Amino acid sequence: MILMEHIVREGHAALRKRAEEVPFPLSKADHQLSEDLLNYVINSQNDDICEQYGLRPGIGLAAPQVDASKRIFALHITEEDREPLSIIAINPKIVSHSVEKTYLTAGEGCLSVDREVEGYVPRYARITIKAFDLEGKEFKKRLKGLAAIAFQHELDHLNGVMFYDHIDKDSPFKEIPNAIPFERE
Repeated sequence: MILMEHIVREGHAALRKRAEEVPFPLSKADHQLSEDLLNYVINSQNDDICEQYGLRPGIGLAAPQVDASKRIFALHITEEDREPLSIIAINPKIVSHSVEKTYLTAGEGCLSVDREVEGYVPRYARITIKAFDLEGKEFKKRLKGLAAIAFQHELDHLNGVMFYDHIDKDSPFKEIPNAIPFERE
């Protein structure tokens, strides 16, 4: 089980390194890592488990955040009026994206960042992604809204990029051209 103390914080070298592709079939360790990432985000959204284990709530967690240089992350997103998204993405890619951008009006956060970072993080509003599941089967999905934003945030982790790298340093709340703001309930 992944706990908060297993999650590396900003400044750790693992967060700035491009993660390695994962070979199939998955090793036992990579399979376990994948499941542990998903279990963390699911458990972190349960108030009782959060309190019991001292977890910080999150909707995504990438392998580099637990000091594993693997191209794996997990997302668990439940939004009203939308189908829940609960995936393990291995060797994920964005295969196409909208011209239109979006951003979270409240800004993004990260389990590896223990401070508030204000500013808009521009993301593609809609993306089509490809990734592999635990059995090595490729899947393709079209994502929009929070799911698209979270996928791009976690994919950045696999490329050694932090969300605040996208924020305009001189004008953090500068209007983003061709963007539709996204408000999270």
